[in-house]
Amino acid sequence: MEPDKLFPRLVTTLRLLLLFGALLQFVQGRYLGGFATLGILTVTWVPIFFLGSRFQVRIPPEFELLAVVFIYGSLFLGEVHGYYVRFWWWDLVLHAGSGFLSGIFGFLLVYVLNKNDRIDMHLRPGFVAFFAFLFAVGLGTLWEIFEFAMDQLFGLNMQKSGLMDTMWDLIVDTAAALCMALLGYGYMRKAGEESFLERWIQRFIAANPRLFQKRAPRSGGA
Repeated sequence: MEPDKLFPRLVTTLRLLLLFGALLQFVQGRYLGGFATLGILTVTWVPIFFLGSRFQVRIPPEFELLAVVFIYGSLFLGEVHGYYVRFWWWDLVLHAGSGFLSGIFGFLLVYVLNKNDRIDMHLRPGFVAFFAFLFAVGLGTLWEIFEFAMDQLFGLNMQKSGLMDTMWDLIVDTAAALCMALLGYGYMRKAGEESFLERWIQRFIAANPRLFQKRAPRSGGA
């Protein structure tokens, strides 16, 4: 099945599972969990609506699927169903995924600016990869600050084992971000080689040709 058909169906399936999970919790009298699940279901549409309505950016199905899978795994399975407690490795896997996703987003952000003729930027591949790395690590750090603030202000247990949990999360975030940055660097240095990253970037470009339009040359005045 073509990705344009398969990935949207998988996204729809996950959203239906969230809806079913919310209804099931309401039937069982677990109203807090039901409302939380409905909130999570709403969050799965936020990136698409925000980027689409505010910046007119179309998200390829691969990126939407990755975002929804991450939200489903971290909020629904992790928080609502307690996977963070039941499986010691769950948090590490999700932080690896978040580092990977953040790295892709950071790389695409600078890549779009670098390739857009309407913006006068000519960045070397090493700098683009370095920015993607720092962007992903920065987002991971902000999330750890958020977890600490929630625990201190509202008595939650988002940090689980405290300092050890925070440090391992940051280490995994950094390792995943580094892998993504190196993949991005290799793509820019050897564009044309077949890889999953090249396919994703080309699909992003195809979905958003407006971002890569050539700037019309200025006509000379008299």
